[in-house]
Amino acid sequence: MSIHPSRILFQDAHFLAVHKLPGELVVKGKGEVGKLPLLDFLKKEFPGIHPLNRLDFDTSGIVLFARNRAVLQRMLEEKPPMRKVYRTLVIKDLPKDRGEILFRLPSRAGKGDTDALTRYRVLARFGSCSSVEVEIQTGRHHQIRRHFQMLGHPLVNDPLYGDKKWNRRFIESTGFRKMFLHAAELSFNDPFSGKSIKIADPLPEVFGEALKKIQHTHRSRDS
Repeated sequence: MSIHPSRILFQDAHFLAVHKLPGELVVKGKGEVGKLPLLDFLKKEFPGIHPLNRLDFDTSGIVLFARNRAVLQRMLEEKPPMRKVYRTLVIKDLPKDRGEILFRLPSRAGKGDTDALTRYRVLARFGSCSSVEVEIQTGRHHQIRRHFQMLGHPLVNDPLYGDKKWNRRFIESTGFRKMFLHAAELSFNDPFSGKSIKIADPLPEVFGEALKKIQHTHRSRDS
């Protein structure tokens, strides 16, 4: 069975971008998995692909693949910076409309802490939480989740870094249990053509429904 065409966001001779569902692995990790990881599933239809970015199990959005090893090698050699834009919900109102988070984080290679920069822009405040657009170029392990937790505003329903009591109240009041983190945009320069490529992935339906319900509750409380 092939991937549904609606999940293919971009495709050319060098790259393939697909929509990752929340609760889906990009590559196989340690332990048993309930279903085939996205990479293994896609290889049936697109043999030779290699992931160029990773998303956490609970995160949805854009995953970019090199179509073959030669493309992967070119990307590694030239290292064109990827601009990654996410949408998320964090608990409580963020005090500033824009900001930068510069806390150092452990490197993936396990060689101590390394620099990590997260930029954010508040899209809406609801009293109990904030809708935020986030941009990163570095990709440290759980960077967005860790940075907002360190800032005192962990992601809504984050099972690892979140506020358990706050999340429990949120689930009881809204019925939404998923962590809200979505890779919404990815852009980079194609090292073969020099052209700028920008890929977008709309918010999942469940994310949109949650925002509407939170906004309605916020308006009702203020009226």
